[in-house]
Amino acid sequence: MDIFPAIDLLDGKCVRLYQGDYAKSEVFNDNPGLMAQAWIEQGANKLHLVDLDGAKAGQPVNLKAIASIIEIVKTTATKPVQIQVGGGLRTEASVQQLLTLGVDRVILGTVAVEQPELVQALCQKYPQQIVVGIDARAGKVATKGWIETSEVLATELAKRMATMGVAAIIYTDIHRDGTMTGPNLEALREMANAIDIPVIASGGVSSLRDLLSLLSLTSIGVTGAIVGRAIYTGEVNLTEAIRAVGEGRWQDIPPDLGATSFA
Repeated sequence: MDIFPAIDLLDGKCVRLYQGDYAKSEVFNDNPGLMAQAWIEQGANKLHLVDLDGAKAGQPVNLKAIASIIEIVKTTATKPVQIQVGGGLRTEASVQQLLTLGVDRVILGTVAVEQPELVQALCQKYPQQIVVGIDARAGKVATKGWIETSEVLATELAKRMATMGVAAIIYTDIHRDGTMTGPNLEALREMANAIDIPVIASGGVSSLRDLLSLLSLTSIGVTGAIVGRAIYTGEVNLTEAIRAVGEGRWQDIPPDLGATSFA
């Protein structure tokens, strides 16, 4: 299972929000490029970037910070590092802008609900580079940087997006995001069973035990997990997590972390 360290960008800084609330942000690093470098040095080969300002503005805002991260990857990484970026991507021009900058995959959110025909067109033009982020409250899709909640069911939207050729679905339970209360395994299982494309889990990971619990869903299509606050606070050691679930060496993890339940 892939581990995606999250780098959330607000005013050019690396922050974490609590349940998607912009008023409850905590700055972890003023220099997102150095934060990315730290995660790469700890073994990350994938990075998940979110332009929080862009999500509210409806267009990319933190391009300077994103460019600095791309440059860090180019100059310091000793192995390929995949960068995916979301937040405010609601036009083809915005998608092109990020792909030209050097991003590997872009994450669409609001347009999946409001302009599904655009998602389909982008999937055809940029195969395997379009990911859809489905962020839900009580099973219903939130849009516009989680500010609004629609009446669209997350699983129904995922089914529609799967038919359009998106590379993967990132599923976020907003009530778990930034709370470190554990991933919503039931919702993730329902999502993965509803579609035949990869699902990346997001929200709530608080420990290595949480990541190990996600391994039970890999057989039905949960292929990755985004980890945010827990790696910033030290509750999860990124190198250890990648070794356990990325390299499949969870058997080496001490029993008190729950590894024996997967033996």
